[in-house]
Amino acid sequence: MSMLNAFQADGRFFRGNLHGHSTGSDGAIDAEEVCRRYKAAGYDFVAVTDHFLERFDYPVTDTTPYRDSSFTTILGAEVHAPETRKGIDWHILAVGLPTNFATTGSYETGPELARRCARAGAFVAIVHPAWYQLELADAKSIDVAHAVEVYNHMAHVSVDRGDGAVLLDEMLYTGSRLGCIATDDSHWRLHDAFGGWVMVKSESNRPETLLAALREGSYYSSQGPEIHDIRRDDGDLFISCTAASSVILLGQGRCSKTAHGCALTKATLSLDRFEGSWCRLVVVDAAGRKAWSNPLWP
Repeated sequence: MSMLNAFQADGRFFRGNLHGHSTGSDGAIDAEEVCRRYKAAGYDFVAVTDHFLERFDYPVTDTTPYRDSSFTTILGAEVHAPETRKGIDWHILAVGLPTNFATTGSYETGPELARRCARAGAFVAIVHPAWYQLELADAKSIDVAHAVEVYNHMAHVSVDRGDGAVLLDEMLYTGSRLGCIATDDSHWRLHDAFGGWVMVKSESNRPETLLAALREGSYYSSQGPEIHDIRRDDGDLFISCTAASSVILLGQGRCSKTAHGCALTKATLSLDRFEGSWCRLVVVDAAGRKAWSNPLWP
């Protein structure tokens, strides 16, 4: 997985939401209507990830009937186990589960459940870490995670805890190799949809192809700005994007390089401060909306 994967891979970008709920668990609308709304809003795919809990009869919500030639779905769930260091049940996103995924038991820990999801072929993500104040040691224990939610729209609009960047950077600092995703976590009881998504580079919009691209890190995430290209040439990074006010390269500790301006569509940032370590890109538009790349490692 690398920042550059999404821009070197063949195919085109497909827009999707990887985290959301329906009446299969605690959402306000049924899965068919969830899919209709995302398709109408211009999305190419969606994952309805209902809470995989006994009180909801352990659903892996089947959205295959709502696929068509231009819109698809990936099956998955938000799975749970007891308990984090703060005494709260685990929330782990697993996109790409089979409908017959075995139910959980009281004996299964969060890390064990995450490993079982990964063995089943799922793309596994650590979700809304700020929302339930997930500690670094807990997050590190999910050793099969592919990504951290850098932004969760529901947590942002409901309690102003949608940002997962601090935990992401702590994990990168301690050696984890992870991507970052933006999601809605839509429940449809608030204005919690269409606020964060992934742009997946894939040769087709088939579920299995999208999943493979996600696992390979061939995506970036956004609230609005588009990243058209990121290229590396020796010690510089060349970025092209939609109109931005800031293009920011972040790394370990205080390391950063920035370009600021009005309606920036291109930027060149030196990698000299990040030699031997990781960095990641953030593009910010005039409205404060962001796009995030996956990290670049040495």
